[in-house]
Amino acid sequence: MAVPPSSPAHAAPAPADQGSRGSMTVLGAVVLLFLALSFFGGNEPSYHSAPPPHSPQAASSTSPARHPAGKHLPRSEPVRLLIPKISVDAPFTDLSLTPSGQLEAPPAHDTNLVGWHAEGTSPGETGTAIIAGHIDTATAPAVFADLGELEEGDVFKVRRADGRTASFVVDDLETFEKDRFPSRRVYADTDKAEVRLITCAGDYDRAAKDYTANLVVFAHLR
Repeated sequence: MAVPPSSPAHAAPAPADQGSRGSMTVLGAVVLLFLALSFFGGNEPSYHSAPPPHSPQAASSTSPARHPAGKHLPRSEPVRLLIPKISVDAPFTDLSLTPSGQLEAPPAHDTNLVGWHAEGTSPGETGTAIIAGHIDTATAPAVFADLGELEEGDVFKVRRADGRTASFVVDDLETFEKDRFPSRRVYADTDKAEVRLITCAGDYDRAAKDYTANLVVFAHLR
């Protein structure tokens, strides 16, 4: 990943998502439409989000039925993210929605911390779980600095509060320009247990104090 001269070593994000469990299914659908991903780089967060493509009602009515189609685990909070290939061993923090409907970012000063949408799907549970991490801070590379090195077939794990460890297999990596971010494709609920790892990508825009794109890793429960 290119590092803009005299800017943060690797950028950061504040993503968000959809899905949820049981009574939270509708919330997940609503969240999907308000989150166009707001990642930030530089010293200050930037909240550039695309307008919602559909109404919350439309999203709710088109969400897949919550009938597990494959392997899944019961709901449990994630405790630690392990990605051996890129030497990630990081604790989780809960992320909530801001009043504007975006997911707040993990604390910008902590280079080894990932966040998850705590009101959405938990990793391993049926649906789409969202995990966000900074690619850098104002002073150093951060937890997802090397996320782009992952490849299809790579495995990462999430340790959970219930004592189980959920293993995920990478299906694909894609980079999306922020003004063309496919929120439904990334955040849409599923009838399988899936995860999205999200961080910043592209060039660093000094004026906007933001990166121009987002990197998304698509993965499923093994």
